[in-house]
Amino acid sequence: MAEKSFDVIIVGSGAGGGASAWALSKQGMKVVVLEAGPVYDPSEYGLDRPDWEQHLFPEKAKHRGRYTFGAMQELDAGKAGLLSWNHISGRANTSGRRMAGSYYHKRGVGGSTLIFSAESHRLHPGAMKMHSRFGVGSDWPLTYEELEPFYCIAERTVGVAGPGGDTVRFRSEPYPLPPHRLSYADTRVREGCRKMGLTWQENSVAILSRPYDGRPECNYCANCYRGCMRTDKGSTDVTFVRKAIGSGLCEVRSDCQVTLLEAGPGDRVAAVHYVDGKGSSHRMTARIVIVSCGAIETPRLLLVSKGSFAPEGIGNESGQVGKNFMETLSWSSSGIHPEPIGSYRGIAVGGICWDFNAPDSIPGIAGGCRFCSGTHEADLLGPISYAGRVAGGWGREHKEKMRKVFGRALTVSAVGECLPHPGSFIDLDPLEEDGLGMPVARIHTHLDGPEISRLEFMAAKSREILNASGVEKIFEESGTYDFFSSTHVFGTCRMGTDPENSVLDGYGRSHRWKNLFVSDASVFPSSGGGEAPSLTIEALAIRSAGHIVYLAGRGDL
Repeated sequence: MAEKSFDVIIVGSGAGGGASAWALSKQGMKVVVLEAGPVYDPSEYGLDRPDWEQHLFPEKAKHRGRYTFGAMQELDAGKAGLLSWNHISGRANTSGRRMAGSYYHKRGVGGSTLIFSAESHRLHPGAMKMHSRFGVGSDWPLTYEELEPFYCIAERTVGVAGPGGDTVRFRSEPYPLPPHRLSYADTRVREGCRKMGLTWQENSVAILSRPYDGRPECNYCANCYRGCMRTDKGSTDVTFVRKAIGSGLCEVRSDCQVTLLEAGPGDRVAAVHYVDGKGSSHRMTARIVIVSCGAIETPRLLLVSKGSFAPEGIGNESGQVGKNFMETLSWSSSGIHPEPIGSYRGIAVGGICWDFNAPDSIPGIAGGCRFCSGTHEADLLGPISYAGRVAGGWGREHKEKMRKVFGRALTVSAVGECLPHPGSFIDLDPLEEDGLGMPVARIHTHLDGPEISRLEFMAAKSREILNASGVEKIFEESGTYDFFSSTHVFGTCRMGTDPENSVLDGYGRSHRWKNLFVSDASVFPSSGGGEAPSLTIEALAIRSAGHIVYLAGRGDL
């Protein structure tokens, strides 16, 4: 039986792949999405079960991504204030070196949006000009004003709820939905911030504050990272992918692992090779190929795709594929509030402070950060977490402590700018392979002086906000100084105007390979001052899709 004919092959169905599929099918192109993971049924996430707290997202072991780490950097004994610890278990890392933690990436239709907290942020315009303004990193080859209309489209599609009054990020239209009210716990933090002269406001999130687009409003269970059973969270599977399939022009093939992009003559990707869930190999051709696997898996696929036309891997003519890797720079401080604040209620990241988000807002350091409520993302939601991490003890004493502390945990978290460093990059592990014989990605990571200084600022300010909010004693802290732990990763196939120091142009198109595009956070020239990247990925994908249709109409693809 002959293979179906498609205009576009998209590898991956996360924020970039899903938005690309929707935008292209909406404009009449026939699209196939190849997703390495399965389709997840929201009704099976298990949040309605009595043992909900003992289970995270029901990832299937067969589809768990594999990666390794290069040598980790030595820790500075003088930076003890940045070490992760808990008042019961002690230091989390006693090795003297940074430890390899986790890259929170999910394979499945929806990608990592299946487990994201749905924060939907626009990038600070100043963060797009880090090199020209501060001499660090790289500038974006487009402006905030060029991207703004596509932010609006993405916000409408996923259903973003947010506040008004942003004077930094120009908006041509309001958020589609009103903001979620701050929880009582967040109002305590707001009062603490007011004492410090800081602002604390409702976060902008792709979580429905009222019914929208056939989906119900949020029930405030705060378990976004375990999967959203109600589908009020705007993950790609229930928004962009659903709409793309509904167009009749998009087919999604799950459990299909792409193993190779075949380089052909004329500076074109000739075919995409993949293995389906039954172990059968396939070779598929299309006019256009879009890779949307994330900032670790995308460079892996490009680097492994070597051949006579691409001896160093597809798109790697400049040697920049895998370089300029930027990780999540984060900090969390948790303490017990004297009031019964019911901190298990609300949305996952309900309150946020943008006062230090601008790239020049932290004295003496280029690159900003944000502060936010982190109790839910610290998994301080149910009694099991409190029993092991907060109360401690045994028997009657333990029960008494649990009664005193349950629902009173309060966490302030921070996420900051991460700048490129020569010691941070992705390559192929020469020894480790996955089940299909592909070399796995190897993560090399190094935090330089500016990142450590920024972390020190983030830690000190988080503690100060907690104290001003009424917390007298902190029981747990964690950060990325002594652990690699990343939800957001960037930069390994960055955009730029110069083919010598970038991989893609401003539309995500390869500088050399005419029909190859990349649509994920690997295209980011800078990470931003703590903004969650999903909305920017989606906006870029929608913008790129319009350009693809334009080029196809001109015969340039």
